[in-house]
Amino acid sequence: MLEGTLSPDQDVARQRTDIALPGHVLLLVAAMAAAIVAQGGYHLTGRALATVLVCIAFCLAARNRQWSGMWPILSAAGAMVVWAVVRAVGAGAVTMAVPTVLSIVCLIAALLVAQRTDAAQRELFAVVITIVGALMAMSGWIAVVFRIPSWTTVANGLWRAATTITYPNAAGALLASVSVLAISLQLTRPRAVPYAAVTYLLLVGLAATLSRAALLALLVGLVVLGLLAGVRATVAHLAAPGLGAAVAVAGLVPLFPATAPARPVLAVLALLAGLAVTAGLTRLRGRVRVVAALTGLALALGTGAAMIGWGLAPRTLIGGRVSLSSPDRVHATDAALDVVAARPVFGVGPGRGWFTWTGEDGRQLAMRYVHNEYLQVLVELGAIGLALVLCLLVAVAILVRRGRPGHGPVALWAGSAAGLVALLVHSGFDFLWHIPAVLLTAGALIGLAAPPVQTVLPSTEKER
Repeated sequence: MLEGTLSPDQDVARQRTDIALPGHVLLLVAAMAAAIVAQGGYHLTGRALATVLVCIAFCLAARNRQWSGMWPILSAAGAMVVWAVVRAVGAGAVTMAVPTVLSIVCLIAALLVAQRTDAAQRELFAVVITIVGALMAMSGWIAVVFRIPSWTTVANGLWRAATTITYPNAAGALLASVSVLAISLQLTRPRAVPYAAVTYLLLVGLAATLSRAALLALLVGLVVLGLLAGVRATVAHLAAPGLGAAVAVAGLVPLFPATAPARPVLAVLALLAGLAVTAGLTRLRGRVRVVAALTGLALALGTGAAMIGWGLAPRTLIGGRVSLSSPDRVHATDAALDVVAARPVFGVGPGRGWFTWTGEDGRQLAMRYVHNEYLQVLVELGAIGLALVLCLLVAVAILVRRGRPGHGPVALWAGSAAGLVALLVHSGFDFLWHIPAVLLTAGALIGLAAPPVQTVLPSTEKER
């Protein structure tokens, strides 16, 4: 008979063949999907729906579970909620704290729900997350290819995939983190074509957003994954979907300029060709796979150089996205630093961080967000708020470190931790913490990387 507690990562869990996601995890998936479809959950309706779903999931997951080791995170999150409300009251607009409070609730509830799974359920949950991400990625690709205005953004003369989130950079951030997670799943299934195909679709969708910060976040995430799970294995499993994605993106390049006519046939053929490359390289073995990957990489680099040299790559793409320049963000950052200088300790209050400056033509320009969440917190909640955020991040880092498996596969843990790092890096370039879809994903990644939570058996069962 069962006695005491059950460890959710016991070997018996690994041997199950009838794996299914529990109800609380399915509700978390529903919350993530609802937020992604509802423009990231940014607006009140989508935010409320996602919050309600994840809170119900938490209530189901919290039954008969231990809470040891969670108090640092819960304390830091609770302190942030209290401070946000106090500052909102002090600023005379208590309702302005609602988005901040709901964002923290989404993050912590998703963390606790994802953590309350066994080893087999965690892998299945990670697979579901990557599939949801791939569907989102394809919504962006379709939008660029077929010119769907509601799922795209035209900026600097370029069509950019905004997906159902409707903001390219937030979509890119989410796809970057989920791509890293997908590659880690490939490490557990080295020759599984479906796993590689999902990674391929995620990378294509990421490229379609034309987000420079997302690309940087992806690269950092891959470096972290390599350090945690092995550089050689990471590179080997990235090769097939990476080269396939290069082929698919080559078919997208002529479609990015806003003035270019739609060429869906070319893009569809490139997408299918990229998928074939991904599947073919995934099935190859040993040195043959390495030689094929290196040959494909050389051809991709040569083709790209030729396109630029022959003028086939759009100049608007090279000038608009292959650059580190972003004048509006620089001006917004300067304006934010002026606000911080005026209210360094307490901030101006949640939701009150507007930034204005005078443009080169003499017009007054304004920006709602500074596109740097760490600086945004400093502006709105002051040094106290930023200190609480840092305390929360330290608590998360400690929890993730404790979750590293002492034995057995480390790939899923490494992918979850690396995906989280990718989101933290991108948070320095965009307002990601204001979008529930991103926060739910971050919470899920923390939960997947956290140590398993033990199930406490009722006293009646202990006595049997």
